Amino acid sequence: MESLFALTLMIVFLAFMFDFINGFHDTANTIATSVSTRALRPRAAIILAGTMNFLGAILFTGVAQTISKGVIDPFSIKDETTGLIIVMSALISAIIWNLATWFLGVPSSSSHAIIGSLAGAGISALGFGALNYKGFIEIFEALIISPIAAITVGFIVMKLFTLLFHNFSLVKTNRRFRLLQIFTAALQSFAHGTNDAQKTMGIITMALVASHYLTHVEIPMWVRVAAGFAMAMGTSLGGWRIIHTVGSKIMKIQPINGAAADLSSAAIIFGFTSIHFPVSTTHVITSSILGVGSAERVKGVNWGMALNIVITWVITLPCTALIASIVYRLLNWVL
Repeated sequence: MESLFALTLMIVFLAFMFDFINGFHDTANTIATSVSTRALRPRAAIILAGTMNFLGAILFTGVAQTISKGVIDPFSIKDETTGLIIVMSALISAIIWNLATWFLGVPSSSSHAIIGSLAGAGISALGFGALNYKGFIEIFEALIISPIAAITVGFIVMKLFTLLFHNFSLVKTNRRFRLLQIFTAALQSFAHGTNDAQKTMGIITMALVASHYLTHVEIPMWVRVAAGFAMAMGTSLGGWRIIHTVGSKIMKIQPINGAAADLSSAAIIFGFTSIHFPVSTTHVITSSILGVGSAERVKGVNWGMALNIVITWVITLPCTALIASIVYRLLNWVL
């Protein structure tokens, strides 16, 4: 019993570490456009993003419940130790991947990382029968559909903005949209909290169910508050490598572009949160920028950088699954 408690405690610590890393890895995307257009100073943007992420995290739990049972059903794991090692392996794998891609400045998906890691660790421990195929496929579909929807919505919103404000002077338009970007950055950060912070809550809940500390999938308030706080603290460190990539290397962003991208991505994230599906906020935000850029001038988009980001998205699931499988075998041997 003491060993189970120790393992559970270690998983909670790793989960908050993952959330903390997620804070400076993924949350950087939510403020990249507002920082790059100088609508917000970096310090103000970070404080705003951290605060709104925390609020979004504690007010929603639907995505957390999906994560806790959508990839692997914790009630199907009979051995408590095996279940906890699966979760621990997934967290270690996702943390390794996030740190590696952050170091390289590539905005990869924490969602893909944790879902791929869960699948890889579960298969390594229990075989392919461990996967909840219905839930896994639904989650995978949401991860694929959301960036396509974001490109489309970003394109439409930018076209509407261009139509509505084409008679306004560029200086006045930029000034007004810089003010609007303060609101859109806050909205996008809040949306990020409603979806991305939920993944850590779901992982912790899965561990608590697997170790029989919970008898049903319900997200305890202490988990919600702690996960939100960990992400907010991670945000406070900033993610300047990611901000530089998203805010300047994909396209040259003006305030009107930034506002259109922020509104588009926030709408997509809120939409999927409302139906309890996790999405990659990195996918959604970057895809919104691509859609906005395409609406203005297709050649103005750095498609080479976009291709590098897409390649990272594609390889994240199989790579993290492989890493998690190796980590599981090592932990199983050690523990």
